[in-house]
Amino acid sequence: MAEKISKTNSINTLLTPSHGPDKQSKSKSNIQKWREYAENIQSDASNNILGQEKAIRLIIISLFARGHVLLEGGVGVGKTTLLQVITKLMGGEYERVEGTVDLMPNDIIYHASINDQGKPSISKGPLLKKGEDLSIFFFNEINRARPQVHSLLLRAMAEKSISAFNKDIYLPNMVVFADRNQVEKNETFELPAAARDRFMMEISIQAPRNKELRDSIIFDSKFQNTAKLVEDIPAPNFDCKELNSVSDDIQNAIQASEHIKNYVENLWLATEDPKKFDINIKEVDMDDFIVAGASPRGMIMLIKAAKVNAWLNNRSYIEPNDINEIFHEVMAHRLVINRIYENNKIELLRQFSNEILLKVPTPEIG
Repeated sequence: MAEKISKTNSINTLLTPSHGPDKQSKSKSNIQKWREYAENIQSDASNNILGQEKAIRLIIISLFARGHVLLEGGVGVGKTTLLQVITKLMGGEYERVEGTVDLMPNDIIYHASINDQGKPSISKGPLLKKGEDLSIFFFNEINRARPQVHSLLLRAMAEKSISAFNKDIYLPNMVVFADRNQVEKNETFELPAAARDRFMMEISIQAPRNKELRDSIIFDSKFQNTAKLVEDIPAPNFDCKELNSVSDDIQNAIQASEHIKNYVENLWLATEDPKKFDINIKEVDMDDFIVAGASPRGMIMLIKAAKVNAWLNNRSYIEPNDINEIFHEVMAHRLVINRIYENNKIELLRQFSNEILLKVPTPEIG
């Protein structure tokens, strides 16, 4: 009982605003203006990347919550193009690195070469060359890189800085996107739970099913030249370097009722002890299914994302749907399940998320 009370107090602390009415008043017009920007970004991105409305919405939520993102999807579904389009609409700079088994930590920090005079030359690598202007850093096939590379990236994600050239270099505006090769298992290094927990969401990018959209992607020349598609997108009329402060204003402005706090606590408990809520999955032993439920960091990220979702819906308070709409993407990748279910992990975690939302009582609003 003492443990539950302590956890309840901790989640209530996460949800309790720590600002006065003066600060809320000053930030109100600013976040209203930025909501219009966010709506325009979502609309423009959907016009340039067909059939990915949900993924685009989730990416925008992550960006305004300043959360890093894992992308899940096959080869050639448009993950890179999507991120390039989002970067152009948001402003700032984009960099990408390919995960390979021989990639070393220093390879993303600096390049060593021989210059025209035959002397050694050192230049900044992809993580550092854009400095404070770096907005989105995409690590393609992150699980092909060695754990040493993961460790370096995790520090950059957590601290927004890297030690290089005998000094600390700060990357205050960077959000990391990464995807994992889910098909080929040779020469891959699966991300440990601690690494997955650093990402706010894992978002699925799949080819659209709608025939009209598929025909447009295949036959419309607009979507055949990625470089021109991105080049034709006009630069934004705002400074993306304001996003950190805008995100803080959003978090301070959006409120959570006691009903929502209790709901979130029950969702948390359900990830740890599903049998307590009579959660079952066909042909799965629920006594052995969950090895570790959501972490406190995961719950913080859930609330940050839910607040941004409420803000995008032009509300000053969280409703259950704000949580439900992002619950799977925030929770599933950070849950640790028994290895005997690893082959069906993606499908089972989707079922588990749905069961939690179905079985945990939803509070009434109003």
